[in-house]
Amino acid sequence: MSRRRREDPTDLSPAKAVERYLRRRAPDATEQSIYGWEYRLKLFVEWCQSVGIETVGELEPYDLDEYYELRSAEVAPATLEGEMWTLKMYVEFLDDLGAVEDDLADAVRIPDLDPSDRSSDTKLGTDQAMALLRHYRNSDAYGTRRHAILELAWFTGARQGGLRALDIRDVHFDDEPYVWFYHRPDTGSPLKNKLSGERPVGINEETAAVLERYIDRYRYDVHDDHGRQPLFASAQGRPTPNTFRIWTYMATLPCQYGPCPHGKDRQACQWTEYAHASKCPSSRSPHQIRTGAITWLLNRGWNPEDVAERVNASVKTIESHYDKADLDERRRRQQDRMETRRDLVESLKVTQS
Repeated sequence: MSRRRREDPTDLSPAKAVERYLRRRAPDATEQSIYGWEYRLKLFVEWCQSVGIETVGELEPYDLDEYYELRSAEVAPATLEGEMWTLKMYVEFLDDLGAVEDDLADAVRIPDLDPSDRSSDTKLGTDQAMALLRHYRNSDAYGTRRHAILELAWFTGARQGGLRALDIRDVHFDDEPYVWFYHRPDTGSPLKNKLSGERPVGINEETAAVLERYIDRYRYDVHDDHGRQPLFASAQGRPTPNTFRIWTYMATLPCQYGPCPHGKDRQACQWTEYAHASKCPSSRSPHQIRTGAITWLLNRGWNPEDVAERVNASVKTIESHYDKADLDERRRRQQDRMETRRDLVESLKVTQS
């Protein structure tokens, strides 16, 4: 019996190699991570095709440096860093297969970023958040899906994936109401930190009342493809990540509670339309709402460890990526700390027996 000759790994096309790499990573990664890696590597595959690289065995250090130069001229430093780390892991995988020359991954250049370049300062500011919440709580929009999403996103500081993953059964209207975030990858709603992301998060009575109103009056009575009842539902079931993102852009349009800060006429403004809400300079994504909420908690004197537990992130990550307090907010925090220290010093007096 003749033995079938195996394919030489160096003959893999960049596209086929990407498919193989993503299959390798899938069991230990979230759907969102796979989607992000697929998109970044698709750009690299398209570049390979444009310069005539047909197999991964043709890749040389100079090619990887050329690609770095191209992308560095087109994207922000933080975006470039993410793309290059993804490319480096991909090339390391090819090295493991024997598909490229030894240690080719060392030729993938990673930009050396200042910490301030790694995260955007854009957030939902406290003033805008409070104005929006007052508007929703005191208007005909009370309890709508937009209102419910903003209430829960702001007061929990949760990630988009966590909010999208919630079912009706995960909301508890007890004496001390809370929502419970569960990792359910087998039915389409994984959490970023998997099982370590599962947690109950307390909410105040006002937010609980908003959620009750939303469920009773405005929520589509539907199930998703797995028979679950998503809390935040579209007419078709559980929203895609992109749909959920658009909902938050719509929920944070500032012209809902006052004049347009950009001089637009609301009736004629395209930014108020579903397909264009993300273009409004003042509308905010789920990540920007989370950033604003975390900054607000810290400004209110919450201990960073308590904030980290609530939003399921490390203290280091919060300090590096989410604490976007401005100078005035930081001054107020320093003053509060000084007053607290004075109180502590005063408490050290010897009591008279």
